[in-house]
Amino acid sequence: MVPIRALAAVPLAVVPLAVVTLALSGCSLAWSCTDTTAKRGKAGTSVQVENTSGRPVGVTAEVVGWRLDPHPQVPSEGDKVRFQYRFRGADEWSDSAVEACAVDGERRVLGCMTVHSSTAWPRPDGDRTGDDWLSVQRPERVAAVLLIPNDQSYRGRSCEADVKDGGGTHPPEPAGMGDRL
Repeated sequence: MVPIRALAAVPLAVVPLAVVTLALSGCSLAWSCTDTTAKRGKAGTSVQVENTSGRPVGVTAEVVGWRLDPHPQVPSEGDKVRFQYRFRGADEWSDSAVEACAVDGERRVLGCMTVHSSTAWPRPDGDRTGDDWLSVQRPERVAAVLLIPNDQSYRGRSCEADVKDGGGTHPPEPAGMGDRL
């Protein structure tokens, strides 16, 4: 017969063993999850799309042209920036995405949006082309439309969203009004 005092000591001996087992199995309470943000690449009218490590992915994105026009669906809102773009080297399965930004003469951002190669139209030569509209408060100040080369299609999870499987390098934050490219 086992004395009652001996049975009371059993849970105290098992608890540390359980904690050690959980920690060794990867189920510890303190995950080592780190998020880093990639450095923003140099904007231009033609850019090599870069992954989050800053390496080219084999896709070139370029602004083919732009102009100020009233949007046909909302002409009463005045001029918008209509721009055309092309992706070279992007196939139907790739989803390269870059920011397109209207900038003033000092390359200060007036407005941006993300454009995806997967939503551009395929052409017989293999390129994918598209056009879109940027809304800016003062369209008369627009001097150019530039592309930021960092691939914005990355969908990795952050530590905040998933402490166990998140983390790693993420694209830079989107450009904001007044940022200089």
